[in-house]
Amino acid sequence: MNALLNRREGLVLVGYRGTGKSTVGRLLAERSGRPFVDADDEIEARAGRSIRAIFEESGEPAFRDWEERVLREVAEARPGAVLATGGGAILREANRRVLRSFGRVVWLRAEPHILVRRLETDARTRSTRPALTSGGVLDEIADVLAARTPLYEEVAHASVETEGKPAHEIADWILEYWSRCSDPRPPQEPHPCS
Repeated sequence: MNALLNRREGLVLVGYRGTGKSTVGRLLAERSGRPFVDADDEIEARAGRSIRAIFEESGEPAFRDWEERVLREVAEARPGAVLATGGGAILREANRRVLRSFGRVVWLRAEPHILVRRLETDARTRSTRPALTSGGVLDEIADVLAARTPLYEEVAHASVETEGKPAHEIADWILEYWSRCSDPRPPQEPHPCS
């Protein structure tokens, strides 16, 4: 299957935080022999501070500027990589264009109550990620997800529900999808990646 993958076409994972983008992305990179890039880690390394600190010290617009710059630079410097984005990377139109031109975009989905459970057990998220609204966690997730869903739908070539599925199963599905979409042979029936 990996031999069929177009080596120049990257893979982008989008979705709300807690959907498993980094975990699944690492598995996909390992299985496909591609480099893995976590956009949030790149931002923190380049900024020399956590995402929470960027939000608190400089505000969300400054963070979004960092995010846009890093996504553009990663797309130029690391073609063919597996890229896990931050949950809000899709907010700017420029980012959506970059992500679509980088390669296949897969949206990892989960319902708000599932995301609450995952985020409450993730110490890294609690310590390094800022609150995005003044509401409670479930209300915040539901509100932000409702606002972002049309943008995820716009940018994604495919989506996968993550609830109840182990990361390796999600990675298997994405690899199969990516392989079908990268196959240079003409399809014998309507192509699922068109």
